[in-house]
Amino acid sequence: MRGPRHRQRARPDRRPDPRPPPGPPAEFTIASVGGEGDGVAPGPVFVPFTLPGERVVAQGSGERRELLDVATPSVQRIAPACPYFGTCGGCALQHWAHAPYLAWKVERLAGTLARERIETQILPPFAAEPGTRRRVTLHARRGDRGQARLGYKQRKSWDLVDIDLCPIADPKIQAALPALKRLAAPLFEHPKSAPSLHVTLTATGLDIDITGVEARSGGLSADARVQLAERAAEADFARVTLAGEAAYMARLPQVRLGPAVVALPPGAFLQATRAAETAMADFVAGAAAGATRIADLYCGVGTFTFRLAEIAPVHAADAAPDAVAALMAALSSAPGLKGVTAETRDLARRPLLAHDLRHTDVVVFDPPRAGAAEQARELAASGAARVIGVSCNPATFARDARTLLDAGFRLERVLPVDQFLWSPHVELVGVFER
Repeated sequence: MRGPRHRQRARPDRRPDPRPPPGPPAEFTIASVGGEGDGVAPGPVFVPFTLPGERVVAQGSGERRELLDVATPSVQRIAPACPYFGTCGGCALQHWAHAPYLAWKVERLAGTLARERIETQILPPFAAEPGTRRRVTLHARRGDRGQARLGYKQRKSWDLVDIDLCPIADPKIQAALPALKRLAAPLFEHPKSAPSLHVTLTATGLDIDITGVEARSGGLSADARVQLAERAAEADFARVTLAGEAAYMARLPQVRLGPAVVALPPGAFLQATRAAETAMADFVAGAAAGATRIADLYCGVGTFTFRLAEIAPVHAADAAPDAVAALMAALSSAPGLKGVTAETRDLARRPLLAHDLRHTDVVVFDPPRAGAAEQARELAASGAARVIGVSCNPATFARDARTLLDAGFRLERVLPVDQFLWSPHVELVGVFER
């Protein structure tokens, strides 16, 4: 998101902390931006909401300070897109112009790979646009009988920022915020309940899975469940579940993944933006072109499986039985695939062995943040000619990549993916050749 540059002495783009940290104010010159998005001055001293080259006044002691004033703003400083920026803990970098912000993410990725002595071609990054997040987690706190307070946690606090808009979220999610606040109001029968609403926008409407409702006392009463269902119906939500248990359903939440239409199980993983999913899936399919047999590991509900099955037969595996079942049920919606088999398998505890992959020439793996250390060792020992790694954590990707490189693979190219806009988070897809 681009915006007007500050032309004069700039105040911090955030609401003041009512309790400033102890310590006298001091002036610093920001040299760089650190891994969590804070500006870094020599020392080091970390000051949030600052940019390279800025002269700032900050308060506190030790390495972590709080910004009081930007005495000399950078030409890269822009007006933040959100009125809650700086108070809300969700975004760290709305004050930075898009081009240098994106370049910083690519530099961070390159530095993470370099720490494992990995050099490769880093392609131009994919960057998500504002208003495209189809999956958000909103925290609820007690309000009145009509509606709860709903939003994100405050920066450095367990308190809540009650929001009326969110520039990263799809407009349909933003429009539903009043209805979501009404939906959450009946959830506070027990004083220990601290509900979170995991909201996913699907082709058939909003799918909401609610966690954090105290269950040991018996969970929601029958009256509260009736209110929950009535409010879901009023808002025309597709489905509401309580930690996966059905509370209301008007229709199955469905998404299209390549040629298939998948009915999502409650709480299923889905890429945060549709555009990022498409960019990654197209890149993976392009890298898998010419395969004769493919393994799709950590397949989930089939983000890559169905597109890969247009190329060659695919064997898919994931630890989540509901996800694997949804994948297999969706096969009937996508005739003409080369063939798909699937199994429920914990690949961290029981990875596919090199022997299992003896007839597989291309392997795709998309593990959680912890990476795929055990599976990577088996891939290194296998006869696969090409491995495609998808990762939400460059550090564990680099660790697993080193395992493959030491076994004779080359990391040919990497696509950086920025789908968590204005955060320090960066994802990637990497292609390994034997």
